[in-house]
Amino acid sequence: MPKQTIRDLDLKGKRALIRVDFNVPQTKDGEVTDDRRIKASLPTLNFALDHGASLILVSHLGRPTGNPETDGPFRLDRVAARLESLIGRPVLKVGDTVGPQARAASAAIRPGEVVVLENVRFNKGELKGDATFAAEMAELADVYVNDAFGTCHRDEASMVAVPEQFAPENRGIGFLVEKELQIIEALLAHPRPPLVAVMGGAKVSTKLGLIENLLPRVEKLLIGGAMSYTFLKADGHSTGNSLVEPDLVETARDLKAKAGEKLVLPVDFLVADKMDASARTQIVDGRDIPDRWEGFDIGPKTIKLYADMIQKAGTVVWNGPVGKFEIAPFAEGTKGIAAAMAASPAVTAVGGGETAEAVEQFGFAEKVSHVSTGGGAFLEALEGKQFNSLKVIPDR
Repeated sequence: MPKQTIRDLDLKGKRALIRVDFNVPQTKDGEVTDDRRIKASLPTLNFALDHGASLILVSHLGRPTGNPETDGPFRLDRVAARLESLIGRPVLKVGDTVGPQARAASAAIRPGEVVVLENVRFNKGELKGDATFAAEMAELADVYVNDAFGTCHRDEASMVAVPEQFAPENRGIGFLVEKELQIIEALLAHPRPPLVAVMGGAKVSTKLGLIENLLPRVEKLLIGGAMSYTFLKADGHSTGNSLVEPDLVETARDLKAKAGEKLVLPVDFLVADKMDASARTQIVDGRDIPDRWEGFDIGPKTIKLYADMIQKAGTVVWNGPVGKFEIAPFAEGTKGIAAAMAASPAVTAVGGGETAEAVEQFGFAEKVSHVSTGGGAFLEALEGKQFNSLKVIPDR
């Protein structure tokens, strides 16, 4: 069922507590290097401002440890400064989440003004889902909006316990979350046929739920990344020094038997003698990797094979890079898949932190239909999991 959205809320003169996902990549000293998630929040923020609300924004950033000497880069000052430049109006950053500064800012805020609270994970009550912490945060505002899809799969206080403090008619989702849910619904319930899934990443174990949920729906499931070596081992091929999950070989064999011709494995590989930009490399034509060599990418024949299937698809969903793309000699496979996604006439959706990063890095983010802002959330939603953070938002 569609969820109640920010459009359904009475915003005029109200303080809107908006849970955003400003967990953006940074340099070691905290400089924002990719503001895609901040930009993705702007439609929701501008809608609330245009309808007479004041904004109190809540986000996490990274994984602070509680040590003031090392947690400096996790403060949201530079994120707030980047938001100010993007939204075109002053943004006040306060130094706490539910303490005196937050309460004073909440009491003083006026329609059209924007406040960013400190990293919500600086307060231990966030990860514990603490009810007292949630009640204190809810007192700062009149309405609650969840626009943090990347955190929807987590039961943290600002995602579940805080909205529970608001009356049902004062809870909604923002436009970013709404779009993500619409895309996932389209992928799972009524994709434009044929549906092709591209799946990479390191381990079969992290993708079992996704594979099992997608198999009945897809025409082809294209496997890449290090997880392909476990499938090769299950088929009796030699894998050299490549990463294999020995305890998943039998599972991979069962999955392959269940999938039949739906599951497609690479037909060639780029292998190297070590995981380094200076490594010796060669293309292995076939599915047997020689001793002392390790697979780090799909080969050119596989790139073409997969690109042709993506070109003929009606809908394509991609999760997981197909090679160690962060190292230049091993980037061609992932770059080739990204280019094929961008050139395809299909509805193309990309999800997962590394996959989205790769598409952005290679310059194709604006050429695919959708790049999800959620990593784990996108993956778990495609597995068919239900999120408590959305259960607390009323249906429309």
